[in-house]
Amino acid sequence: MGNNVNCIDEKIPFELPEGWAFIRLNTAWELISGRDLSPSEYNDKNDGIPYITGASNFKNGHISLIRWTPVPQVITRRGDLLLTCKGTIGEIAHNNFGEAHIARQIMAIRNIYSLNVDFLALCIEYSMTKIKQAAKGLIPGISREDILNLVIPIPPTKEQENICNKLKVTFSAIEYIEKSLN
Repeated sequence: MGNNVNCIDEKIPFELPEGWAFIRLNTAWELISGRDLSPSEYNDKNDGIPYITGASNFKNGHISLIRWTPVPQVITRRGDLLLTCKGTIGEIAHNNFGEAHIARQIMAIRNIYSLNVDFLALCIEYSMTKIKQAAKGLIPGISREDILNLVIPIPPTKEQENICNKLKVTFSAIEYIEKSLN
């Protein structure tokens, strides 16, 4: 990073194919930590922009919008990857709805180099067991460093797309089989 060269060989979990590279999340994405609002600063009347408070807003990779605030302070934008980081940790969803204020139980991961956000979500899901083991405190929580220091394998852009597409098909097939067994 910059003029500093640090050997991260002990952090490398496996060998990579030609054309791939390991990077730390903080070199390609911005991490935005949320901030709580007081009850007088939000409402349930669609007044303002959505206010995402925590894991209760996350369901199957989607966000339900039930609160709004006319005084947003920490904003997630369309395209961000949202991650719960306090209490119920490790829920992930894409921001596909636009601007919203996020509470301190949420982190937004913003793509600053137009990398594949679906691929990033897969990498974070893969790392989630290790991330949860690092959770600290009476109410479990993950720190900014837990996320920013993740070492992620990055394949060429086309390969990222191919991996995501194949996994979507596979997950759909698994879901179909599970439904047919019930």
